[in-house]
Amino acid sequence: MQPYFFPYIGYFSLIKHTDEFIIFDAVQFIRHGWIERNRILKQGGDWIYVKAPLKKFEQATQIKDVEIDNTQEWKAKINAQLQTYKKIAPFYKEIRLLIDDIFDDSYSDIVSLNKAILEKVCGYIGFEPKISVYSEMNLEIEPPQAPDEWALNICKALGDVSEYWNQPGGASFFDKSKYDNAGIDLRFIHVNLEQYDQKLPKFEAGLSIIDVLMFNAPEKINEMLDNYELT
Repeated sequence: MQPYFFPYIGYFSLIKHTDEFIIFDAVQFIRHGWIERNRILKQGGDWIYVKAPLKKFEQATQIKDVEIDNTQEWKAKINAQLQTYKKIAPFYKEIRLLIDDIFDDSYSDIVSLNKAILEKVCGYIGFEPKISVYSEMNLEIEPPQAPDEWALNICKALGDVSEYWNQPGGASFFDKSKYDNAGIDLRFIHVNLEQYDQKLPKFEAGLSIIDVLMFNAPEKINEMLDNYELT
């Protein structure tokens, strides 16, 4: 999976329930997606973006080469945006400490930032994932002939891989027969997204994991992560 910025809960369910989660950072970065930003509650309802600002880069730049613009006070801005939760979220103090812990380190590039976010959030929830970064693995893979062969060829290079899991949104992207021919079972994890009390008249679904963390204890979040089906 590409490295998302404080992604939604389904992304973390995929991390928890796979033996190895590989951050795929060797393809072109597409602006204004989930790699650089995500959504949290806005004061009074609705949502706003929290984001990491990026330095200018050429269109063909790969994800692994995209740098953060640390001349901007982006951490302070996010901390200010989180004030929305101060009076309504039962786990506000704990999550502010978690985010402070993440932000205490310096990050020059978006991949290292997003990897740290994933690892520290998983640690807070209560599990230690194996997260690898593709560009750092030095794998020798067969040149992919189509976009859906990146994951296939990585699995083949790793060896002893019986299943490859992905998000359901990618189901139409993959040619299952290629994976079947390689002896790899292609599976899609469907997380049953639960509503929780956001202290608002209308529930805002699909927000960043930050929102889930603010309103739910780690034990409850683990139950939510485990509430999934495979196809």
